[in-house]
Amino acid sequence: MITELPIIKPEPIAVEKPLAFFNSHVDVNQTIEALEAGKSILINGMYSNGLLLLKALKAHLRRKLPNKSFQEQRAFRAEYRKLSNLVLIEIVNHKLAVKKAPLIGWLEKLYPETPDFLLTFPQVQGLNSAWQWYENGISIPVLRNKLHPFYGTYFPTRFEHLDLFDNWLKRYVGPKKTAIDVGIGSGVLAFQLVKYGFQKVFGTDTNPNVIVGLTEFMGDTKLSRKIELDFGHLFGKFEKQTELIVFNPPWLPASHNPGMIDEAIYYNESLFPEFFAAAKQRLLPEGKLLLIFSNLAQITQLIKEHPIEKELTEGGRFQLEKRFTKKVKAASDKTERDQHWRAEEEVELWVLGNK
Repeated sequence: MITELPIIKPEPIAVEKPLAFFNSHVDVNQTIEALEAGKSILINGMYSNGLLLLKALKAHLRRKLPNKSFQEQRAFRAEYRKLSNLVLIEIVNHKLAVKKAPLIGWLEKLYPETPDFLLTFPQVQGLNSAWQWYENGISIPVLRNKLHPFYGTYFPTRFEHLDLFDNWLKRYVGPKKTAIDVGIGSGVLAFQLVKYGFQKVFGTDTNPNVIVGLTEFMGDTKLSRKIELDFGHLFGKFEKQTELIVFNPPWLPASHNPGMIDEAIYYNESLFPEFFAAAKQRLLPEGKLLLIFSNLAQITQLIKEHPIEKELTEGGRFQLEKRFTKKVKAASDKTERDQHWRAEEEVELWVLGNK
């Protein structure tokens, strides 16, 4: 049963001994030294004290570490992640035990039998943001209705690739009996397929939160009758051949073992060969294989070989029918990262057919 899938969530932290704490009366530099020595710190007093400490930690690391190239920014984020996750906050009766803290419904929804525990401050920040998105919904330009993404579900924050897919669907005149959305995520591509008249869409994902969240979101609506979900790798249980396979894979190669939500962003080296082999078995002779990708890994010099181009050159399974590209909008002035490469970034829609 889908409802019985184990939801991925931050693991409650149990601490036996008393922890050093941080508030506005404690020296922030000494606290950062303690973090660098591997000691956990508990936020007390006001919720804003946690924000203050993390802001100071980020400034400290920016002075200490180079942060210009794409690779340096990755290293900076890894160090910040390590130290910031030593900053803890207490939950009592499903509420944050500090003053002027946000109310986060996930604390009760995800931990119904655990009212009192500790989490890291970044985990709480993530839960808070995710609760706002879930409660208020997110507008996606290509969809009529808002998304309400479940905790731990990756959803798009840029939309150029969705525009490419939408424009292709507008002009598609082939059969619309079935389609498979591999790695359905927040469901946007599947919802677009339904919008343009596909009778049945099969969606898979390796993230149980995706399956639980979409099941809850669709409820007993028309969508739930048109979209069938499966918790599984690549094509999961769906063996039948189909007219259309859609795949929006991660756009960057993994440099570490990605967590569940990071699997939507980073791919391992076996992903594309496995996908193309499995897709060949499931695509009808006249069917179309659509891949949504980006040149980001190439322009940041993380890869030398484009995985889709490699398949077309060496795989012997598919041939290129069309390739559409669209420039990515410039980075926001508010972003903290140096994203000069965004001027060169393009999203790509690859339309492949059987050889």
